[in-house]
Formats: sequence, structure tokens, C-alpha cells
Amino acid sequence: MAEKLIQDACDEACSGTAADVNSVKARLVDDAEASEVADLFKTLGDPTRVKMIHALSQGELCVHDLTQVLDMGQSAVSHQLRFLRNNRIVKRRKVGKTVFYSLDDNHVEQIFIQTLEHLKHH
Repeated sequence: MAEKLIQDACDEACSGTAADVNSVKARLVDDAEASEVADLFKTLGDPTRVKMIHALSQGELCVHDLTQVLDMGQSAVSHQLRFLRNNRIVKRRKVGKTVFYSLDDNHVEQIFIQTLEHLKHH
């Protein structure tokens, strides 16, 4: 089953589509926004953090709960939580000596759900 490879280039005779490229270019994200989006996806690009986010999408959990769910040591969980908190993916709430974590906002959950749906689509 040899598939013909499609080149990622226009034919030499191509003069573009009817798209208003100037309009597209004017609405294009700027460099700072593009960098922030890329940084967010880098943050989400770790399997351990993905599992942590999935666990927290199901509800607020303390560090101990996360160590049990993820079969990880407390220092490793705390390290990942600190990284996620610094990148505004999770937030914390302290009650006495117990620290509870949850997703920072609904957008984080929606990004995660949409990504899972996209993967199931194929």
C-alpha cells in the first residue's frame, strides 16, 4: 500500500486562494501571545502532569490524595504541583496544615476535555 506523498508546497502555477491574506495576517496572534500559548502546551506536555490535571478535573484533592492516585512520592507530587501552580494551571487552598489543589479555572478543564475529545475523534 504505497501512498502517494503530498508535498507541503503549492504548485509553481498557484496564485493563492480567494482568502484575504492581509486580513488573516492582521488578526494573527502576535509573538508574545504565540509564545504564551506554546509555553502552556509545553507545561501540559508531560504525562505525569496530564494525569495530575485529569485527577484534579474530577475534583479538589490534597497532596496525599494525589500521591495515592498517581503512585508517586510526596516530594515528586509537590514539585509537579508547584510547577503547575507557577504556570496558573492549578490553584491551592490551605485548611490548617492540609493543602487542597484544584484546577485554576474552567478554561484549563475545557482545554483538557477538548484535547481528549480530539484524540478520541481519530
